Amino acid sequence: MLFSSSIFLFLFFPLVLLIYYLPLRRFRQGQNVFLLLASLGFYAYGEPWFVLVMMGSILANYGFGLWVDRRRKREASCRLPVVLALVVNFGILFVFKYLTFTLGILNALGAAFVIPGIELPIGISFFTFQALSYVLDVCRGRGEAQRSPLKVGLYISFFPQLIAGPIVKYETVASQIDGRRETWADFSAGCARFVVGLGKKVLLANQLAVVADRAFDGGALTPGFAWLGALCYTLQIYYDFSGYSDMAIGLGKMFGFHFLENFNYPYISTSVTEFWRRWHISLSTWFRDYVYFPLGGSRVDSRARHLGNLFVVWLLTGVWHGANWTFITWGLFYFVLLVLEKFCRLGRGWPVWLRWLFTFAMVNFAWVVFRADSLAQAGEYLLAMFGLGGPGREGQALLYLRENWLVLLAAAVFSAPTAARLRDWAAARRWLILDIGYALVLGCLFLVSASFIIKGTYNPFIYFNF
Repeated sequence: MLFSSSIFLFLFFPLVLLIYYLPLRRFRQGQNVFLLLASLGFYAYGEPWFVLVMMGSILANYGFGLWVDRRRKREASCRLPVVLALVVNFGILFVFKYLTFTLGILNALGAAFVIPGIELPIGISFFTFQALSYVLDVCRGRGEAQRSPLKVGLYISFFPQLIAGPIVKYETVASQIDGRRETWADFSAGCARFVVGLGKKVLLANQLAVVADRAFDGGALTPGFAWLGALCYTLQIYYDFSGYSDMAIGLGKMFGFHFLENFNYPYISTSVTEFWRRWHISLSTWFRDYVYFPLGGSRVDSRARHLGNLFVVWLLTGVWHGANWTFITWGLFYFVLLVLEKFCRLGRGWPVWLRWLFTFAMVNFAWVVFRADSLAQAGEYLLAMFGLGGPGREGQALLYLRENWLVLLAAAVFSAPTAARLRDWAAARRWLILDIGYALVLGCLFLVSASFIIKGTYNPFIYFNF
């Protein structure tokens, strides 16, 4: 079920909200059980069988959490239950996401395995990482183990962030499962955040997707259309994913949960290091806390080990996104760029505008590899951007630019902190007319977005594939 779908906006969510706040208003345990059931129903709507996989993950990690907690309180080693938790969780992920890819590689090397057709459960990477966060945070004493499997289930399956993040670490919300407080300020802020995210998704990402998909459909490209398609995809994936994160954070606030930010205007970055502090913050934080730091991070006794730690993190970052050489190459491309920045002083001393331009260009090239179906297609696309591809249809770039220039302009303007600065300016003045104007803008934004949804416009979600 998509947040940007009629059934969610006009049936599922209003019904959940009414039940949560009316008959269950003063009954926290009832609210938690109801949210768990609603979340399982939300997932089962699109994945009726795979909800059993998620329920199995919940029960397994509930058991691992109790085991780890018991050993930690006895001051015994938690290594065995943690290792088994890693094996079970990554084993499930491997079977559904990487088994066919691995068998294909082995067959290319001379084996003769029969490759099964395995459908990928939506959001399995997200809820697997959250499940592991529960076990690891209990092990580190950064959250109390839950005695009820229902509360573990709510943490792992909570529908706002279930299938496309943000990845919420257990330590962030452990105390909120029972101790959260719902306020009107949070509810209204959550509504506003949801509407903004919905507008990002429906009015910007979906429109940019039309151009990007046409550019990446495998046909011959002129340099102009190749650059336009790459730019549209760069903006599309930002508004698609950050829009979903905005909606998830907003929905969480409506129920009293506070999730950490997942995006912070990544396209204003003047280095790749800064870009990854601003892009998909929950994923980079997860790898930092649970992989990079345990390996020793940068506080190791040699540069070789530091490089090795970075290599492992970026290899895993690429693999996390999917079973394709394009994702692995994408991750390792960032590894190379970060090594050049950290150890070769790439960009040091350059003027700010040049550092921004270089970073944005590298991110663009990386998204081409990420979006392509294969490394061969990625290579052909990159060559086309520099006029080294086959002959494309002349005038195509101008045609799409003429039809979508307003969307592109809005996407470029709001990828910088333009709206945030306007909000700060308005908040400093505290004028009633500005508050009324903001409410009207949000109302119009929701109505226009809803009209696009009702009309049935193109409505993909990029990160459902992960």
